Amino acid sequence: MARGYMGKILWVDLSTRKMKEEILDENLCRLYVGGYGLGAKILFDRMPAHVDPLGPDAILGLLTGPFDGTSALGGSRYVAVGKSPLTGGWGDANSGGNFGPQLKYAGFDGLFFTGISEKPVYVLIDNGKAQLLDAAGAWGKDSFDTEDFFKGIHGKDAEIACIGPAGEKLSLIAAIMNNKGRAAGRSGLGAVMGSKRLKAVVAKGSMKVPQFDEDRVKELRKKYQAELGGHISLLRDFGTPGIFNMLAEAGDTPTKNWSSAVVVDLPNFKDIGVNPVMERQSKKYACYRCPVGCGGHMKESSGEYPYEAGAHKPEYETLGMFGASCLNTNLESIIKANDVCNRYGVDTISAGACMAFTIECYEEGIITKKDTDGLEMTWGNHRNIVAMLEKLVNREGFGDILANGLKIASEKIGKGAEEYAMHIQGEAGPAHSPKFGLQWAISYRHDATPARHTQGGGPYPPGLMPEYDPKAVKGRGAIHRRGTSFNHMINAVGACVFVIGAYPEANAFVLFLNALTGWEWTMDELLKAGERIANIRQAFNVREGLNPLQFKVPGRMVGKPKMGKGPLGDVTVDEEAINMEFLTAMNWDPKTAKPTKDKLLELGMEDVAKTLWP
Repeated sequence: MARGYMGKILWVDLSTRKMKEEILDENLCRLYVGGYGLGAKILFDRMPAHVDPLGPDAILGLLTGPFDGTSALGGSRYVAVGKSPLTGGWGDANSGGNFGPQLKYAGFDGLFFTGISEKPVYVLIDNGKAQLLDAAGAWGKDSFDTEDFFKGIHGKDAEIACIGPAGEKLSLIAAIMNNKGRAAGRSGLGAVMGSKRLKAVVAKGSMKVPQFDEDRVKELRKKYQAELGGHISLLRDFGTPGIFNMLAEAGDTPTKNWSSAVVVDLPNFKDIGVNPVMERQSKKYACYRCPVGCGGHMKESSGEYPYEAGAHKPEYETLGMFGASCLNTNLESIIKANDVCNRYGVDTISAGACMAFTIECYEEGIITKKDTDGLEMTWGNHRNIVAMLEKLVNREGFGDILANGLKIASEKIGKGAEEYAMHIQGEAGPAHSPKFGLQWAISYRHDATPARHTQGGGPYPPGLMPEYDPKAVKGRGAIHRRGTSFNHMINAVGACVFVIGAYPEANAFVLFLNALTGWEWTMDELLKAGERIANIRQAFNVREGLNPLQFKVPGRMVGKPKMGKGPLGDVTVDEEAINMEFLTAMNWDPKTAKPTKDKLLELGMEDVAKTLWP
């Protein structure tokens, strides 16, 4: 077995309560590496097409990569994989914190769950031994109390990935939580976990991660940690709220449910910007061995919204969705909303989008106070935004309609509500505009998990990307292919894009991977593995009958019609041209987005080619 891996994955059948260990296939690791690369290949091979994502035949996986639990800079993340109940296709979500490294210290590279338990359960992984145990005492607890509950039983060194009440109640925007505020938020995989009545995975251990040349890994860490550059000082000082003011002013941040710009309708947007956020921060928070520490814990609330000291600092996305998109400049309400989402276990992007959608439907007369349980859902009404959010996470009243995301909510409401639902194939659009960055015009439609803002746009270390015009469509397909291939590898090794993007040279990533595993990869081989991961994720969706060219992208996101106001008021994305640029670069069919047989064979994916091209 290659170094960098523990060499084992665990399969848990929750219906029969049977568990079995499986030796990790080294050849599979060479092809798909880890994280959602390995996860996509395993689910493609072992889960039939068209299963109910909340049914017993659905598989849920939690996986790490070779960087996790080592000295490699940025190795802190795990990924959840499964079929998304939101989109009906491939689903993945990753999270930082300490759970990923601790799962490896407990002896496993990944866990896969099938079936449905008759009663709430959790899995304990302790130094290579696994147990399936009763979780009745934790069921109903929020994610913070769940962590405390299991640490009280298994010790403070245990790390927990769990669901909150939203996951238990099968909210389709539910997340998987760890470290009291880190979230594997997108794709609705918290609902998949809840459907299996799996409350938590508890990992603890002191096993050592085998490494090909541990001294070399430590040497590389020392060298490159001292040379981190680019955006790193901003993230160290402020975290992601540090980009809020500049992106809001540039028109990137969705405002008034994607219909306006902050400079037009939210002149006091800096009230929820970086300085007020940092004034409320009590201390920094860093994931496992992170040299940056972009997270933060907040001081106890002194205003009308009660939250405890230690509540997580809201990220840029949360400020954008609960703030600008709702025309809400009450920062305390946003911190509270972030805390509610973290405790109950829901994706802040999706939940904030649901609030903006509800407000616009209310303002347009599609819904009334009778529908919204007496709450006046008007722009900037922070009290009722928080009140409606609490209904959402508890599935009460109108909140029950919103709990399954924008697509289902708009269909239930009808009367033209679909026009104001800013989603792509069920997944809410995040807080970045395709009119600002063409990478999002591609990834929101063409990534296997729609509306993905973390694909193809960096930050990237020097030496990876050739010079190109970021506003030009021509040639952008090949640029995006290279960028996303690198992103897929970051997610496959269990690393953080912020840290990797701050490396002083791109080849440092290759050097770390080779020192860990003993492989002798070049950058070209690494990017080829990333492209292979892109194709297996896409193959999963093709087999499910999905064609991204048929996805409806809301016109507001791409300037159709032009907004006519704000920094991007005159911008329209040429979707047809950008689609063809990307599909041509990927060698995917221009009508179905199906990877061609030649492309699959070129990537060594003969078995996948036989499935898609019988």
